[in-house]
Amino acid sequence: MSDELNPAVPDSATAEGPETESEETVKQRKNGLYPGVSDELAENMKSGWADTELRDLKPIEQAGHTARRRAALSARFPGERLVIPAGNLKTRSNDTEYPFRASVEYAYLTGNQTEDGVLVLEPRGDGHEATIYLLPRSDRENGEFWLSGQGELWVGRRHSLTESEALYGIPASDVRELADRLREATGPVRVVRGHDAGIEAALTDKVTAERDEELRVFLSEARLVKDEFEVGELQKAVDSTVRGFEDVVKVLDKAEATSERYIEGTFFLRARVEGNDVGYGSICAAGPHACTLHWVRNDGPVRSGDLLLLDAGVETHTLYTADVTRTLPVDGTYSEIQKKIYDAVYDAQEAGIAAVKPGAKYRDFHDAAQRVLAERLVEWGLVEGPVERVLELGLQRRWTLHGTGHMLGMDVHDCAAARTETYVDGVLEPGMVLTVEPGLYFQADDLTVPEEYRGIGVRIEDDILVTEDGNRNLSDGLPRRSADVEAWMASLKG
Repeated sequence: MSDELNPAVPDSATAEGPETESEETVKQRKNGLYPGVSDELAENMKSGWADTELRDLKPIEQAGHTARRRAALSARFPGERLVIPAGNLKTRSNDTEYPFRASVEYAYLTGNQTEDGVLVLEPRGDGHEATIYLLPRSDRENGEFWLSGQGELWVGRRHSLTESEALYGIPASDVRELADRLREATGPVRVVRGHDAGIEAALTDKVTAERDEELRVFLSEARLVKDEFEVGELQKAVDSTVRGFEDVVKVLDKAEATSERYIEGTFFLRARVEGNDVGYGSICAAGPHACTLHWVRNDGPVRSGDLLLLDAGVETHTLYTADVTRTLPVDGTYSEIQKKIYDAVYDAQEAGIAAVKPGAKYRDFHDAAQRVLAERLVEWGLVEGPVERVLELGLQRRWTLHGTGHMLGMDVHDCAAARTETYVDGVLEPGMVLTVEPGLYFQADDLTVPEEYRGIGVRIEDDILVTEDGNRNLSDGLPRRSADVEAWMASLKG
């Protein structure tokens, strides 16, 4: 990574918020090779640049949907100023940052994904007037475009405010002026917390945690039912994920020669080629690592005869993620005990998926899957029945461990701030998308089960859309039945 021009560290994400143009300075690196900038060079860099303004831009595909979402938000909080930040860059180490990902609330309401952005809904009459506050193009007059660490010659061109207005269908203003405006604002205000310390500091005497939480909860619950654009994006994410799983199967021999990291890297390539990123840290768990629910170290061996539990999802460019799991025999064929456990999980998932339908309780699919798993555990003599007793006491949880699914969308565990009565204790509606993912995990050191069970972990997970007359498995492009999985793997390795 070059530092020849000693670019400034980012000056737009300070604790006090973005600096104004007059406050911007060139921050030299301590050990940079250039001691400064001559007046002649500074003057030279101001001119001789072509006009690159983009004209005749069309609105982004979801602009109509984001406008409708803002209207619903406006109706819920009449007469109140609403502030929804995108967030700021976060330091990874020294002067390097993590790749930026906008807050879900901000991206959901605007479609924009740039750092430091803030959506503000100002009360006007019976509704609100929305403004999107963004960093404008890098300033060429003061040298910011080539001297700042976030200048365009270092990190790439930003859209101008005029371009942004055309793309997002929202009037755009300079975000560097927003903190002062908010400090002077009067009347009730709510802000989505946790994303922009500078914006929160400007509102510190105007907001309350309770009122802000109501805003966060509303925006979380607004995402429970997906519109047609969101369903389409989730299907794109799933389709790319299916291809990523196929990629992995084709290189299992190379993973055996290296480690789980080869699997992680293979899937990541698909995610970056066809989407924005992975939607969460890929779980590439071979052998007994499959019994660790969130195994993301991915540094273990991949051995023939073991199972590979691959839990991964591609995130689209619009930030919708898939979440799919398959448990695959590394050598292409399940052993007798592996198949026995796998088929039990498959039967549990079948029962869970069948329970997903409009009007059903959200908990129904979990209860249906857990019942099947409890029945098998009793049948195998691993826990004493009857099944009703096992379920009442939760005894099956030693080996099932987790819930059977969750909402899915722009977060892998979407809508997490929703009220319990509208989520876990709620009722399924058409347009909801959730995972169904039962599992059985027999830890390598579990002395309560026969030795042949130990170190085997199986999870099968699919992304299910609630429809008007039942459900649709968005990830049915990946086989689930054990015999079908073996045939699919054989065809890919063929």
